[in-house]
Amino acid sequence: MKKFSKVIVAATALLMVASVAFAGGSQQKAKVDVGIVLPTKDEPRWVQDEARFLEALKGQANVELLFSQGDSGKEKQNVETLLTKGIKVLIICPQDGTAAAAAAEAAKKEGVTVISYDRLITDTTAVDYYVTFDSVSVGRAQAQYLLNNLGAGKASNPLYLYAGAASDNNAFLFFQGAWEVLQPKIADGTLVIKNSAEALALKGKKDLTRAEMAKIIGQVTTDWNFDVAKKKAADNLTSATAADKGVCFILAPNDGTARAIADEFAKDKDVSKFFVTGQDAEKASVQYIIDGKQSMTVFKDVRTLVRDSVKMATDVLAGKTPVTTGSYDNGKKQVAAKQTEVVTVDQKNVKAALIDSGYYPASDFTGL
Repeated sequence: MKKFSKVIVAATALLMVASVAFAGGSQQKAKVDVGIVLPTKDEPRWVQDEARFLEALKGQANVELLFSQGDSGKEKQNVETLLTKGIKVLIICPQDGTAAAAAAEAAKKEGVTVISYDRLITDTTAVDYYVTFDSVSVGRAQAQYLLNNLGAGKASNPLYLYAGAASDNNAFLFFQGAWEVLQPKIADGTLVIKNSAEALALKGKKDLTRAEMAKIIGQVTTDWNFDVAKKKAADNLTSATAADKGVCFILAPNDGTARAIADEFAKDKDVSKFFVTGQDAEKASVQYIIDGKQSMTVFKDVRTLVRDSVKMATDVLAGKTPVTTGSYDNGKKQVAAKQTEVVTVDQKNVKAALIDSGYYPASDFTGL
């Protein structure tokens, strides 16, 4: 009898443990309202975004944020992990816009609202909203800065083109905007492309198709990678003659690649001066701008982008329809979008735009 009682007690204990585990699992599944997936923890931009998201959602919704570390497979795993926790809204910045379609579709199947953050998820109808900076305007601002620094009446200025990753839709939008501004000066010989036969062959065409842009980007891509950009710039300079250098104009797609490219051009004895673009206002590039090593950056106030994303997510949670200001074609649908403006920053306005605005503390930099 005692033995039987012990069995009953043990069984009851096991049932209680299972019940608690099940209840705990149910609570865990219900506790995450918003899941966020960012591309990598290895770039300052995304680490800054992490902190801003967590701060902005504090007290508004339960959130879990995961990094994909540049791996689309890991990205999908992250989304699946968040789905098991019962998320209602997914904010995702895709590593690869096309590959991320599978993750978006998995979320949509579970009734989750999908917000594509900063980069557009393409070739799927599973994206509900897109929060972005006006990416075409970024490219236009970069190109206009180069044109503003051309010597009056001077012809045959060397132009070196670089682009982001061919897997990122934003890379095409940035390049589109830049090409629209640069092309007339390329066509009339004011600027001469030195590192892309594909771009040179299209110098007479202002409006490029996506396929045409893909050919150019395939030739000048940096994959958003510092080391790839550094090697590509070094190879370009090695194959260029002294006549291809002098005062150079460089379209670099973002700050990380801009610093890598700038370092290579600065080392070349035949480069007397160069103007190089960037974007994101990374701290390292702000210091480069102060020191005269990088010419400009396009400041995309991530605080605003994060706030727009959080407002969209909390509106969805509250059963409201988020406010949008435009739309983008992702290949399968027009995705309703909330767009944020951009600002050109160089030595002249770096303090006003980035320090006085409270974006960075002055103590982070020297030589202001």
